[in-house]
Formats: sequence, structure tokens, C-alpha cells
Amino acid sequence: MAVLPIVLYGNPVLREKSRAVEAIDRSTKDFVADLIATLKDAEGLGLAANQVGVANRIFLVDLSPLEPSEEIRVFINPQIIETSGELEYEEGCLSFPEMFHLITRPEFVTIRATDLSGEEFEIKADGILARVILHENDHIDGKLFIDYITPMAREMISGKLKKLKAASAA
Repeated sequence: MAVLPIVLYGNPVLREKSRAVEAIDRSTKDFVADLIATLKDAEGLGLAANQVGVANRIFLVDLSPLEPSEEIRVFINPQIIETSGELEYEEGCLSFPEMFHLITRPEFVTIRATDLSGEEFEIKADGILARVILHENDHIDGKLFIDYITPMAREMISGKLKKLKAASAA
């Protein structure tokens, strides 16, 4: 398992719509192991494949920093089935270090995906699990959490965004 570099805002892969994973083979499993190592190292709650430069429809959710009994969940080729409700909560993102904003998202989500053993599953989630699922699913669709903030808030962080873009280009 290798810790992969996390790409920063400004890297075009963050805006790409990710490709479906065709096969859950050794290569896919090794890549997911690297994603897990990267997420653990970054101490985040979620990580999408394109955040390490690979535009594949894979993301992880790890709520163990909040609830030690939780295990890492792997979502391959996920599909959002349904959302409902609305909740505002502060979010951050590993591709936007040290930036946090209040974001309104659906409060509930139903998602279908495939796990590492090739089994399809469906879960209904709410609270922080729903929020992280929706945040990471946005990543694989090329959407970023800053897309949800108001134009005024975006203007207030424009300097930080320019610095991130410059760091990403370096």
C-alpha cells in the first residue's frame, strides 16, 4: 500500500466526470488499498479516486475518526437513487486544505454501489454518512463543495483559491 499525493484545487482531474470501473481485478484492489492508505494518512472522512489523479468511479468513506467501531466503506460505480430533506453543515475537503464552509446538502441519501468483492449493495444514510457520501459522489461527477457556496462567499475566498491553483500548477 502506498500513500498517494492528493491533488489540489486547480488540477483539471477534479472537474472530470469519472469513468466506470470495468472490472474489480487485482489492479483495482491494489488501487483501493492505496486509496485507503492515503485517506488514513490524510486523516479525512472520505476520498475519491480523482482526488489522487485517477478519474475512476471509486470513493471511500471512513467515519472511524468520529466513531471507532466504523469501518471503511468502498463505493465502486455508485449511483444515487434518492435524496431528501435539507441540512446545512460545515464541510472541508482534502483537495482544499484548511478551507471550511457551510454547505447545504440533502439530509438523506439512498445509494447503490459495488463493493471490492464485486457484490452490489444499497444503503440508506443520513447525518454525516449521507453528507460524506454526497460530497465524495460529487467528486466523481466533477463537482466540488465550493460549487455550493454563495457568490459572495466565493469572492471572499478567491485569494485562497488562486493560491491553491498556483500550488496545483507548480
